[in-house]
Amino acid sequence: MSRADNLPTYTIRQLGAFVAVADTGTISGAAERLHLSQSALAAAVTDLEKALNVRLTVRKRARGVQLTPTGEAVLSRARTLLRQAGELQADPSGDDGVVAGPLALGCDSSLGPTVLPELLRGFTRRYPDVRVELHEATRNSLRSSLDDGELDLTVGYDLGLPPDWRVATLESREPAAVLATDHPLARVSGLLRLADLAEEPMVLVDVSPSAEHAVEVCRQAGFAPRVAYRTQNVATARAFAACGLGWTLLVPPPCHSRPRDRSRDETGVVVRTDLEPRQDPVGVVVAWNRGSLLSSAARLLLQCAVGGEGMVGDASGSGSG
Repeated sequence: MSRADNLPTYTIRQLGAFVAVADTGTISGAAERLHLSQSALAAAVTDLEKALNVRLTVRKRARGVQLTPTGEAVLSRARTLLRQAGELQADPSGDDGVVAGPLALGCDSSLGPTVLPELLRGFTRRYPDVRVELHEATRNSLRSSLDDGELDLTVGYDLGLPPDWRVATLESREPAAVLATDHPLARVSGLLRLADLAEEPMVLVDVSPSAEHAVEVCRQAGFAPRVAYRTQNVATARAFAACGLGWTLLVPPPCHSRPRDRSRDETGVVVRTDLEPRQDPVGVVVAWNRGSLLSSAARLLLQCAVGGEGMVGDASGSGSG
């Protein structure tokens, strides 16, 4: 006979034990994290396996614990259930006016300084009981975390996004060539022909998707860039350009103070968005996994980000480069 109301036979505590084992890779590490004995921790994982009637882990002496393929599949769903349980405990009334609990937000490390302050300022003022857990990392790392259920949302460029992600657009940015102020092409009149930079040394921001985008822009202009330096830091690339070590291609935040001038000075460099060939704007988006059930906090952050209640339900797509 089935259980009344089809209630699950597993518990939240068992899910927490399993996720802790997956995160730490060992029974001892998980037990320490949850302040349990190792025997109690191991028993919780075993009971979860019995409840689900599957093998989730393989325990190897001196090699820790490895997840089975089924365990990998269950992990992201377990994380989602734990987050939802935490949200329920933080806000049991379901009152939309009082939102509390954790919100795990990822962000491309190159976008953090120019996107996160404005994005979070209004949100945290309006919903002070939400605890934002910020994770800045590379695209590949953020993708893994989002797909594994470790993140609710992530902020990034709308370049080569996975087809199973949904997005809401925050803003659009124009690709720009960044040159030293005394570079011969910095003040050239008219459009800046990218092909004129073909023989110049380039400083490449060597992190996905920025690197692929920069190389593709050069390809469209008819040349392969002469990469002299590679860095994973946008500020480093800009500093190298400022002292004449090479030019770089970035996607800087929009400049609203001089709308008719598509070049501007920025601390030792000239930023040129008036490029030939013309470049399509690059979107900055908030993304989430299409199959995930967003928490109230995540949905409200989306609403704050895009500036309207109706945008969240309609925001969908698979970003393209």
